[in-house]
Amino acid sequence: MTPESLTARKPLSVVLAGGGTAGHISPLLAIADALRDRRPDAAIMTVGTPSGMETRLVPAAGYELSTIDRVPFPRRPSADLLRLPGRMGAAIKQARRILTDADADVLVGVGGYVCTPMYLAARKLGIPIVIHEANMKAGLANKVGARFTEYVAVAFSGTRLRGARHVGMPMRRAISGLNRAAAAPAAKASLGLDPVQPTLIVTGGSSGAQSINRSIAASLPALAAAGIQTLHITGNGKSVLDDDGGLLAAPGYRQVEYVDGMENVYAAADVLLARAGAGTVSEVAAVGVPAVFVPLPIGNGEQALNAAPLVDAGGALLVDDKDLSPAWLETELIPLLSDPARLSDMARKSEALGIRNADQRMADLVLEAVSA
Repeated sequence: MTPESLTARKPLSVVLAGGGTAGHISPLLAIADALRDRRPDAAIMTVGTPSGMETRLVPAAGYELSTIDRVPFPRRPSADLLRLPGRMGAAIKQARRILTDADADVLVGVGGYVCTPMYLAARKLGIPIVIHEANMKAGLANKVGARFTEYVAVAFSGTRLRGARHVGMPMRRAISGLNRAAAAPAAKASLGLDPVQPTLIVTGGSSGAQSINRSIAASLPALAAAGIQTLHITGNGKSVLDDDGGLLAAPGYRQVEYVDGMENVYAAADVLLARAGAGTVSEVAAVGVPAVFVPLPIGNGEQALNAAPLVDAGGALLVDDKDLSPAWLETELIPLLSDPARLSDMARKSEALGIRNADQRMADLVLEAVSA
């Protein structure tokens, strides 16, 4: 057997890097699933850090996880800045060993601390690099990595990365394939909701949002008076309590800390009130959910940027965290929930911007990089 035929029969080896938050891990797993569908024989390895959510989510999804040390970039002069070169060098060595042991044909990075050493190691080894950037405002790791490859993809068309291709946000098939109208009755039943009442679903993400929780709790009488039922996903450990220390209860109101399966939330909601993480914005657009976004008030303002295209198109509303109040909810949100024609128009405009097959587009890009 010739060396050429041995090479031809070698299974494709893909290493995917990213982690820390669900915003990185969810698209990583969606890309992995799309690659597995396209190339069932492919060997797929993921790389994260020992302390990120990937340590739980990646093995649960059926993928092997390797870890390298987390190397944060200090924002100001400090002792950590002096230690950065040594820490980065050690992380690059770890990354190089993972790529070599995997006999990697390609590295796919979705951002986060783990990606910078992985990109640098892949570049030294001559391994093709494919990048996906989830946020409108690109992260530092992907800015570095984009200098080493022409295979750069973004979730939002306005993201500024050299040579970027707009592919959308890879997401779970249960969401990308959702038909809201068909799924709504079963979704409402699974969430304990009335099948016909106008439905507001509120979420601040897995960690919750205390400012949102407070405003919703104070608005329950007005929501109930308007005939609106509210499912309040408070976040882990963020239950809303009454003055006696028990779980807050009110007519038409139900609170839970967590919902397993956001596809049911998207199907059941007439309006979703949520933070504007890149994944949430992209999923809302893909399936056409009328939304009110309350961007996280800290950080670099990326959540407001993520929401801007959908808001500008008329598919969503945006309210600053400091302005979200019972008065705003009564004058803006309740009239929206009471206007089916407006909700239908928002859903149509939202879905017009959505991309459901970003995972397949990313699989195409990975295979393009391998075959180049």
